[in-house]
Amino acid sequence: MTAEPRVLCVTSHADTLNSIRPEAEVFIGCRQAGLHVEALIESDSCYADAFRRAGITVHPNFIERKFDRTAVARLRSLLQSRAINVLHLFNNKAIVTGLRAARGLPVKVVTYRGQTGNVSRLNPTSYLTHLSRRVDKITCVSDAVRRDLARHLSTPDKAVTIYKGHDPRWYTEAPADLSEFGFSADDFVVASVANLRPRKGVNFLIDAAAHLPGDAPIRILLVGRGTDSPQVRDAVAAHPGRFALAGFRRDAVALLAACNASILAATKREGLPKTVIESMAYGVTPIATRTGGSPELIEDGVSGLLIEPASARAIGEAITRLWQHPEQNRAMGQRARARLATHFHHNDTVTQHVALYRALSS
Repeated sequence: MTAEPRVLCVTSHADTLNSIRPEAEVFIGCRQAGLHVEALIESDSCYADAFRRAGITVHPNFIERKFDRTAVARLRSLLQSRAINVLHLFNNKAIVTGLRAARGLPVKVVTYRGQTGNVSRLNPTSYLTHLSRRVDKITCVSDAVRRDLARHLSTPDKAVTIYKGHDPRWYTEAPADLSEFGFSADDFVVASVANLRPRKGVNFLIDAAAHLPGDAPIRILLVGRGTDSPQVRDAVAAHPGRFALAGFRRDAVALLAACNASILAATKREGLPKTVIESMAYGVTPIATRTGGSPELIEDGVSGLLIEPASARAIGEAITRLWQHPEQNRAMGQRARARLATHFHHNDTVTQHVALYRALSS
C-alpha cells in the first residue's frame, strides 16, 4: 500500500528573505503540488505567514543546540502526533536532533548538504549526521557536493543532486546608485559579494589589482561582513583608487545588479554559490573559480568565465578581458540570465522534491 507523503521540514529561516527564498519556495511548491507539508522554523521567520497561507502547518523551532534531550523528545512526539513519514533536515542541529528523534519510527529521514568538505568516514562526528545509517537520502545542492559526499558513503546512491532552483522573476530590485562609492559612469565596476573568510579568496582578489592595466578605470567593490575591516583597508591601501569597501549591506543584491561583472574568488568548499546565481539573475557576467558547483552554473566563455582558484593573475586577466570586450561582457551576462531560467529553475527543484518524497513514502 502506498502512503501519501506527510513531510516535516526542519530548518532555520533566521536569515534575510533573499537567502531563504529558494528553500522556502520549495516547501510552498510541494504543498501546491498536493503534498502535506509542515515546517519547523523560527516563529519570526519572514516566511511564516506565507507558509500558513499556503496551507503549511508551522511549528516554532525549539532546537537550540545539537545535543538536547528535551528537543529530541519534543520532535519525536511531533513526528508521532502528526503522523509524519518523511523528515527533511536542513542543518546540523536539525540533523543530529532529528536522527535521534526518528529512531524506531516509520519515518524516512532526508538530510540536506549544501557544500563540499568537512564530512569524512574517518571523522566520528560525521556519523552523527550524513553518514548515519539512519539517513535514507541526502539531497545535495550540486553534483560537486554529491560526488564529494558519495566518496564517504557506504551506499553512494543515498546522495542525490537537486539544484536549489531560482526564478528570475524573484529578482526585481532596481540597481543601486554606486556614486556613493565615488564611481563614475565610465568606471567598469566588478562586485565581490562574500563575507571575509579565508576560503572566499578575498586576499587573492586584492592581489589581483597588481595584474590589472594601470590606466584602466576598473573598480572593485567588496561587499560582505568583514570586507571593511582594518586588515582589508590596510591590504587595499597598496592599490589606491582601485577598491571600495562596502562591508555588510542589506542591499547587496541591488549593489551587485548595478555592476558590470562579478567575481567569486573562492578557493574551496563551494556548493552552488548564491552570489553567482544572483549575478546571473541580473544579467551581470560572473567570474568564478573552478570550485564546488560553480562550473555547473557557468559555461566558460559563454555565460561567464571560470578560472583556477588561488591565482591573483588569473583573476586579473579575467577582469581585464571583460573590460576590454564590453559587448562580449554584456552578451555573456544575458546568456547567464537565460541559463539560470532554463537549467536551474525553481519549478524543476519542486518537481524533484515531490518525486523524492513520494518515492520514500511508498
